Amino acid sequence: MFDVSEEVRAALEDGRPVVALESSLIAHGPGYPANVEVARAIEKSVRDAGAVPATIAIVGGRFRVGLDDATIERFGQAGDIPKVGARDIGRVLARGGPGATTVSSTIVIAERAGIPVFSTAGIGGVHRGAQQSFDISADLLQFTRTKIVVVCAGAKSILDLPLTAEYLETAGVPVLGYRCDELPAFYARSSGLRVPRVDDLHEAVRAAELHWQVHGGGTVLLTTPVEEKDALDGVEIEAAIEEAMAQADKAGVVGNAISPFLMKGVAAATKGRSGQATKAVLISTAYVAGQFAVAMSASKERVA
Repeated sequence: MFDVSEEVRAALEDGRPVVALESSLIAHGPGYPANVEVARAIEKSVRDAGAVPATIAIVGGRFRVGLDDATIERFGQAGDIPKVGARDIGRVLARGGPGATTVSSTIVIAERAGIPVFSTAGIGGVHRGAQQSFDISADLLQFTRTKIVVVCAGAKSILDLPLTAEYLETAGVPVLGYRCDELPAFYARSSGLRVPRVDDLHEAVRAAELHWQVHGGGTVLLTTPVEEKDALDGVEIEAAIEEAMAQADKAGVVGNAISPFLMKGVAAATKGRSGQATKAVLISTAYVAGQFAVAMSASKERVA
């Protein structure tokens, strides 16, 4: 079921640090060639931190762990490769693929491939208005099922961040703030929601290992804010989201169409600066994930 690149396979066999990456950004992110350029920049950021990137997708009805340039180009240009969440994996495999993996499916595949660290810009969460719609990302439930560390800049700003934080607390998912006291808000550096702070990645590794030792599994979230030079103003972003929400209600936009509609609204309101901030977040979280993977690999060497 697995096709693992030689680079990733060798790193895993040698106990060297590896970071899993999703492929939905390539197939459903910015248009070509920007999507491919961003994917390569993310992989470079992981390498710069001393780890091996493992971008994951479904190709030919098999899990592809570590994409070559040709596959990245194909996913970037195709335009018709579907997103695959955790619940879709069996169906897509049965049909022979292909599929671009999201957060929930990537961590499932990464865990089974033996990769303990995954990087993404922002996780899914509880959507605004979920009290009526019950619209909650599958990411949150999958975190209770998958043993992995997810490095991110919090949840996407278009979500209901307080309710997302409440859900994570109820589900028993640890959320750590790497060198920050508040949950990052994707484009913005803070959300006003307090999180336990860790200033040392070796401490974060130890916290994850002890969580797994006690609980037997589950996801640990290591959050890291966008760099200050790339961050957007939280008040400005909130105003843009509220306006986009009003437009969505007026246009009758519902379900899976809500998120891309809101993201486009924010991009228009910020004159494209949100897109630049998203790229910066993707690259910065990948670098921290690479550093974390290096620290985790060192921890395993000490134990051995």
